[in-house]
Amino acid sequence: MEKERESGILLMNLSGAYEEQDFWREERSTWVRLEDLSGTNCYCDEPAVWAIREKIREFALSGIHFIDSGNYHYMTRIWMDKAKSPFSLLVFDNHTDMQPPAFGGLLSCGGWIADALESVKLLDHVFLVGPDQPAFDQVQQTYKERVTFLSREDLQAARQTDSSSGVAASFLEMLSEYEKKAGKLSPVYLSVDKDVLNEQEVKTTWSQGDMSLTELKSCLEELQSFLKARKLPLQAADVCGEWEPENGGEGSPAGHDLANHELLEVLKGFDYEK
Repeated sequence: MEKERESGILLMNLSGAYEEQDFWREERSTWVRLEDLSGTNCYCDEPAVWAIREKIREFALSGIHFIDSGNYHYMTRIWMDKAKSPFSLLVFDNHTDMQPPAFGGLLSCGGWIADALESVKLLDHVFLVGPDQPAFDQVQQTYKERVTFLSREDLQAARQTDSSSGVAASFLEMLSEYEKKAGKLSPVYLSVDKDVLNEQEVKTTWSQGDMSLTELKSCLEELQSFLKARKLPLQAADVCGEWEPENGGEGSPAGHDLANHELLEVLKGFDYEK
């Protein structure tokens, strides 16, 4: 079997968003060119899934993947097939991404976590941070039983309790309580959709939450310390939620460039699974 390359920092280019940004230019990064691939926007048809798998076949899972706009968040599900050991999935998102399939079971940006819970045998548990409680209430009960949820309302309450560190403290408490209950925590696969951030930070293609970039970074820094104390690696880290050039005045690459730069600096500090 051919040895996989370390993925390092990968830019999965579908919309051209990263061509408008600079955060990656001083990094040792690799581009995965997917802009001419059809059947990928929001829903990913079977030929596109196989084409993407072939494009990333040479890369190991471990590394940092920038996976374009939230329309392509299902890329995390495709990468999961490369996992070789049990893991927990940690998702920051303003949406549950556990909607039932609408079009013949196609993989979608709105249902990829549900698909993972159904079909990824190595997936132990899901931590979901950001959606509002009414959205999570609509999730199928069999999925809820495998998800630890920190809602938008929980984050708002934590922010009111301690405006400087309440959100990060609440996030850390979620991880600690799960570990105490389960007895262990698997290596973590992290997936961040920037629509969890408020619109003053960045403007995305989807409805957004109200986290600040500082709060998100603080949560990731707490995660880093939490995992290092337990000698647990991060399997991989994905970031999506880009501004897309065709959106014209609906967004700006500048805010995303800054956010991606700051997130990348934090993500580079994790120990990744070898």
